[in-house]
This record gives sequence, structure tokens and C-alpha cells, in this order.
Amino acid sequence: MTGRNEFAVRLGRAAALSLLAGTVGGAVVLAGQAIAARGREYAQPELGLALRATVGRADAPPLRLVLLGDSSALGVGVERFEETIGGQLAQLLAEAPTGRRVHLSSVGVSGSRSTDLATQVARALLGERPDVAVILIGANDATGLARPADAAAYLGSAVRRLREAHVEVVVGTCPDLGAVRAVASPLRQVLGWAGRRVARAQTTAVLDAGGSVVDLGTETGPVFRADAGTLCHDGFHPSADGYRVWAHALLPAVEAAAAVAYRHHH
Repeated sequence: MTGRNEFAVRLGRAAALSLLAGTVGGAVVLAGQAIAARGREYAQPELGLALRATVGRADAPPLRLVLLGDSSALGVGVERFEETIGGQLAQLLAEAPTGRRVHLSSVGVSGSRSTDLATQVARALLGERPDVAVILIGANDATGLARPADAAAYLGSAVRRLREAHVEVVVGTCPDLGAVRAVASPLRQVLGWAGRRVARAQTTAVLDAGGSVVDLGTETGPVFRADAGTLCHDGFHPSADGYRVWAHALLPAVEAAAAVAYRHHH
């Protein structure tokens, strides 16, 4: 089986390389698209967005939830806390049958790659220890064409450090970059391919380190591809609707992690 997989990987690589360099015309088109993509006006972090908030009934059991990762962990692309991934996830957890009072914080930094997670883990573990950490990372590794194994190794060590501190960890792997509308074909296909490679490597590393995985690309990619409204005005970052789709995809794993954390503490 591994032989066939390796062959498939090589075929994929060959396909991407031929896309990138097979025809001079194709390479020029891609280079032009990359420059256009880089020159676009992208959504910036809303400095007014709360990085700490409490959501849920005062008498509900408390849950300390911390978000780590890139712009998606902050909710870049929306203007109100309620629309961010953290805000929506906290609301869903508060409204669930097992209703929680969610103490939410985010140490995510826009533009982060997996190499930046070590600093974020250190910040997440300052003060009162979180019960559950949600990590959203990988898109910048993929767009920067980082080696998937390297990106995954940094992610794995971040998960391991959090687990050693008795924090439950849920990782949303690299989303479907083939759904972004800020980039035209064929560069969009290359990004989609790069994102899938990163997500596969992330899945193995996270499971090995004792975290749980939500495959955002597989679970939510089709929705993002079908509905332009899932992306904000820049065609790259999610909109409130997009973050809602992600929050619902993450919810079962986060609820399961919260239940484990609760049992350990009681």
C-alpha cells in the first residue's frame, strides 16, 4: 500500500511541478497570479475584538478554552466577537445540553505558521491552565510551501507540550485552500494540493502527540466551494458564516475534550 501511496505522492508532485514549470506560459500565468494574490487587500485583525470573554450561564460548569494558531484563531475577516470562531464556538458550547460557562481566550497571531506555535503555547500556559486548547494552523505553511513534515513536527511538539500540561487538544487541520476565491486557477489548484499535503501530515503528527483532529478541509471544504458567502470580502479569510461552519465542525471534538477535562478535574 505504501508503494502506491508514495507513487501517488510523486504523481501529485509531478503534476504540480508540471503545472508550475511545464509550460513557460503556465509558469508566467502562475507567477502573475501569485503577485496579484500577494498584492490584494486582505482583511486585517480587528484590534477591538475581545481576546478574552466569558460566555454562558453563571451557574454552568466552567470551561477554560484557549485558541492558538493563525488569523482564523483570531477571527480575521469579521468585525464582531460573536462572529469569530471563538465567539461562535463558545456560544455553541454554552447552549449545548451539557451547557458550559466558557472562559475564552486567544493567543493566535495573524500570519502564524507552525514554527510560531511554541511561543503561543508558552503564552497559553501562563496563569490559570486551560482545560481545552483548539489549534487552527496550516494555511500559511501551505501557501508558503513549507515542507509538510516540518510543519507537522512543530505542530506535534506544540500538542505534546499542551498534553504534558494536562490540557486536552483539538486541532483543526489546514482548511481547503482550493476554495479560496482570492486566487484564480491554476494557482488555486496548486494551493489546494499543498493544503491537503499539510493536512495529512498534521493528522498523523497530532494523533501521535495525543491530540484529536478535525479535518476541516474534508468536512467543510465542499461548503466553502459551493457558497461564496462563507468567505469575507477578501475572498481568502472566512466570513461569519464560514466561521460558523468551522465552529459546527469543531464542536463534537471540543465537547468530547471538555468532557474528558471535566472528568479529570472532578
